[in-house]
Amino acid sequence: MIPVTTFKGKKVALFGLGGSGLATAKALVAGGADVTAWDDNPDSVAKAVAEGLTTADLRGIYWGAQAAFVLSPGVPLTHPKPHWSVDLARAAGVEIIGDVELFVRERRAHAPDCPLIAITGTNGKSTTTALIAHILKSSGRDTQLGGNIGTAILTLDPPKDRRFYVVECSSYQIDLAPTLNPTAGILLNLTPDHLDRHGTMQHYAAVKERLVAGSKTAVIGVDDTFCALIADRVERAGVAVKRISKRNVVAEGLYAEGSRIIEAHAGASSALVDLDGIQTLRGSHNGQNAAAAIAACLAVGVSADEIRSGLKSFPGLKHRMQPVAKRGQVVFVNDSKATNADAAAPALSSYERIYWIAGGLPKEGGIVSLAPLFPRIVKAYLIGEAAPAFAATLGEAVPYEISGTLEKAVAHAATDAGEDGLASAVMLSPACASFDQFKNFEVRGDAFVGLVAGLKDVTMLIEPT
Repeated sequence: MIPVTTFKGKKVALFGLGGSGLATAKALVAGGADVTAWDDNPDSVAKAVAEGLTTADLRGIYWGAQAAFVLSPGVPLTHPKPHWSVDLARAAGVEIIGDVELFVRERRAHAPDCPLIAITGTNGKSTTTALIAHILKSSGRDTQLGGNIGTAILTLDPPKDRRFYVVECSSYQIDLAPTLNPTAGILLNLTPDHLDRHGTMQHYAAVKERLVAGSKTAVIGVDDTFCALIADRVERAGVAVKRISKRNVVAEGLYAEGSRIIEAHAGASSALVDLDGIQTLRGSHNGQNAAAAIAACLAVGVSADEIRSGLKSFPGLKHRMQPVAKRGQVVFVNDSKATNADAAAPALSSYERIYWIAGGLPKEGGIVSLAPLFPRIVKAYLIGEAAPAFAATLGEAVPYEISGTLEKAVAHAATDAGEDGLASAVMLSPACASFDQFKNFEVRGDAFVGLVAGLKDVTMLIEPT
C-alpha cells in the first residue's frame, strides 16, 4: 500500500467504494487523513464499515471543511450529467481528484525522480502496459505495475528512488488527475469511445491529451488525425515528442516497417528489433504497441539490448491474442478479450489460416465489419446467442457449424485443424460479450485454455488456471 501522507491531518470526502475506491480510502487513512466515505450501493458502504472506515451520506457533511473530494473513476464527472456528489463538491469549491492524482502527489513528495511511465489510448494500452512492465522486470529493475490494467495504483509499493512505475490510465482516471506528470507518457491512438461519459470526441481527445501534455517525454501514435494534431500541439508547448507509427515513416521517433521496428533520429534511421517469430507480438497493431514500449523504455534509460531481450520473452497479455498451446503446426490462441468485432479484427488479421470460434452475447453490428477478413477463416464454429446471426452473416463466404457450446467448438475445431495438415490457428476470438454463457471474458478464456489442455498430444505454452 502507498499511504497518502499529503493529506495527513486533513478532512477528505470520498465517493465510490468499489475495489479501487476501497483501496483509496484505506491508503488515505493509512497516511493520516480524516476520511468520510460513501457510495450509492448500501452493500459497498456496509463492506467499508466492516473494514473500519468512517462512512456517512455526503449530503449531510460540512463541505467547507473538506480539503479534497476523491471520486472513483467509474462515477460520472461531467457527462451525461455530474453525479450529485460532484455538484456538492463544486458548489463548495472543493477540488475533485482521483487515485492517480493521489499517487502522483505522493511521488512528488517522496521520490520525484523515480521513473513513471503512464499509458493511455483507445486500443492497445493494456498490451503496451504489460509489455513495458515485462521489459523493465526482465532487465532486473524494481517494477510496479498498476492502474486501469487491474491493480489499484495505491495498492502498489510506495515511491522510492530507482523504483519504476508502469501505470495504465483510462480517460476517467486522467480526468481526475490534473497534475499527472509522467517521465514518459504514451498516447497510442484515438477512436470514438466512452462518448456517453465525455459528450463529444473533442472532449474525449482533450482529456487524453492531458497525459502527454504533462510528460517529460511524450510518445504519441500519429496514425489518426486526433493524435497527430495532439503531437504537434504538445511539441509546440515544449515537450519532447517521439512519434510512433505502425504504417508510416516518421522523422523523429519509431515506426514499423513490416516486422521491423525502425528508430529515426536526427535524419538517420536504423532497425532496432525484428518482431518476426515473436508469437505474442504478431500483427501491425502490435508493431505500434512495441514501438511505443521501446520509445518509453529508452526514455527511462533501458538499453536497446535489454529491450530486445524483453521483447523476445514477452508472454503476452492473458486473454488477448495469447498463444496457449501447440499441436504439430496448429497453434491454439486465446483472444477471449475480443468482445466486439473491432476487438476481434487484430487477431484475425494476424494469422493466415484460422479455425475461428466466435459467438456469445451479440453486440450491435455483429461481425459485418469483419467481412474483409473472412478469406482467412477456414471454418467458423459458432456458439451462444449470436450463432444464428453470425451464421447469416457468414452465409456462403465461410464454412461454419453451429457448435452451440465452447466445449464442442474446441473439440471440432481441433479435429478439423489437425486433419488439415497445414499451419493454422484454432482461435477463440468471440466478437461478443460472454454473459450468455460465462460470467466474464476471463472465465470464458480460462475455460478455453482448460478445454485445450484436455486435448490429446498438445504442448501447453502456459499453465491452465
